[in-house]
Amino acid sequence: MIFKTLAAAAALLLAAGTATAQSMDTVRIAGWSKSISEITNILAEPDKGFFKAHNIEMKYVPGAGGGSAVRNMLAGAADVAFTDPASFYQALDKGEKLVAIYNIYPQNVFNVVAPVGRGIAKPEDLKGKTIGVYSLSSGTRQNLQVLLHQVGLTEADVTIKVTGLLNFAPVIQGQVDATAATDTGLYVGKLKGLGDVNVINVADSLNIPSDMFVVTEAYYAANKPLLKRFLAAYRDSAAWMIAEPADAAKIAITRTINGRNEAVNLEIIKIRNISAQSNTTRAKGLGHFDIDLLQKGAETFKGLGLIKADLDMSAVIKTDLIPE
Repeated sequence: MIFKTLAAAAALLLAAGTATAQSMDTVRIAGWSKSISEITNILAEPDKGFFKAHNIEMKYVPGAGGGSAVRNMLAGAADVAFTDPASFYQALDKGEKLVAIYNIYPQNVFNVVAPVGRGIAKPEDLKGKTIGVYSLSSGTRQNLQVLLHQVGLTEADVTIKVTGLLNFAPVIQGQVDATAATDTGLYVGKLKGLGDVNVINVADSLNIPSDMFVVTEAYYAANKPLLKRFLAAYRDSAAWMIAEPADAAKIAITRTINGRNEAVNLEIIKIRNISAQSNTTRAKGLGHFDIDLLQKGAETFKGLGLIKADLDMSAVIKTDLIPE
């Protein structure tokens, strides 16, 4: 009788487990990059289970720039785009019905880097130069456009060359005069022999966020409870990486394509943790937006001719799903 009771209990537990597995919701994130160490909080899901704890099976879809993240989402390959404001503005300008739901990195992490001796110390010096970008649909290119337009230049005044993600070899070898990059990219470049450089930070011209979670209006309207759980899970993962960067650095060794060195992982993660926080997030919580700043960004993009439409950020930024 005892064995029958135990067997029945085991059957019930198995059935419950199966039901739980079947009821897991899937959310696919279209990323701007491959599985790199600065997004360890996402890639650590098999180890930490932040999304599973909210009954979500999270899948990461690699990309090559914020523009590709939006395109992958619109093509149905993903549900949520991990993308930059420039790609968001440009998609809205083309008539796409999108909303931003979470501010991943409130700080602008983009820059243009040139070895000392190349004669490039300020945006005006870029005229006539060859500049590397991660990809033509990346935030590196779009933020480079902001720098150029701020000083009356356009892409016609420079030569753009695609050099690939985190690839500083072309600028080190002199194949390009400067390269558009990010703060973590600059750190990696110095490790690879970049040497003394001049750094032009885009934040000094326009400190809009680097990345946000963006979804279609239709997906937002149809999946609010799911998205609320998704954002809570992501917030938990980001908070863990901020609180436990050393733990994240260890996990990055096995979960990322570029994280074989634990000490390097730790420095990259610390840099990225800084960009995940701002005065606004410290006051309201991770993920919150400064809508006025994003509105200024949209107006700047229009004023520079990078978009044509007048965009109202208060209509396309939704804060109701951000965890308290």
